[in-house]
Amino acid sequence: MLAAFALVLAAPAPAVADMSGDGARLAAPCAGCHGTAGRVPEGSVIPGLAGREAAELASLLAAYRSGERPSEEMGRIARGYDDSEMAALAEWFAAQPPGNEP
Repeated sequence: MLAAFALVLAAPAPAVADMSGDGARLAAPCAGCHGTAGRVPEGSVIPGLAGREAAELASLLAAYRSGERPSEEMGRIARGYDDSEMAALAEWFAAQPPGNEP
């Protein structure tokens, strides 16, 4: 019994998003479509954001904001962020462990 308890204590903790800082605050509204911490359910048509390259995410946000990448919803959202906020979002999502929500 004691050995089993020791194994539970030694097991790695599940990946939990760091919900502190500007990136987390700015990313909170994204969870409605992109999942908690950018991890979507398996099979989702909405792309997950967790663990993707920060430069790629910042570039995508800039393209949505400028209209270069068409999306009514994402264009509206991206126009609400300035460059530093987009960088904070991109960095935060890039730092999250990739995967899918159960």
